[in-house]
Amino acid sequence: MNKIQIREATQKDVPLIYSLIKEIAEYEKLSHEVVATEEKVRETLFGKNKYAEVIIAEYKGIPVGQALFFHNYSTFLSQPGIYLEDLFVRPEFRGKGIGKELLKGLAKIAKERNCGRIEWVVLNWNKSAIDFYESFGSKPMNEWTTYRLSSEDFDKLLKK
Repeated sequence: MNKIQIREATQKDVPLIYSLIKEIAEYEKLSHEVVATEEKVRETLFGKNKYAEVIIAEYKGIPVGQALFFHNYSTFLSQPGIYLEDLFVRPEFRGKGIGKELLKGLAKIAKERNCGRIEWVVLNWNKSAIDFYESFGSKPMNEWTTYRLSSEDFDKLLKK
């Protein structure tokens, strides 16, 4: 039996997903930015409008990580893509191939759905994540700068 299993998350996983969201925020030193609640996670992942999906990694039957993703679209490719919002493996389970299996699970989904690419962002200081991703052949898109318009800025834009 394989020690690592990757499976689709179900509504029963909401407390786990929420816990892992808080853990990644803590790891990234961004806990103060988390306003998510279990209720909001349930609604946005499993409600009427499903905005994202999650695959869960289990190691010897214990849930230890997740990849949270959603579709985007490339006009240049005229194909859907996958945007990986979070890939997280609990620190005590790192180095066992779990992150690699999560990425492979995501690549399998991307192939099945005829996606042209998978994209994500990495914090510049997170050298271990950068090394991990580059070990699979991913490349930084240094010529692009990520911009964000947050919800508190929407009204400002709408008044212009």
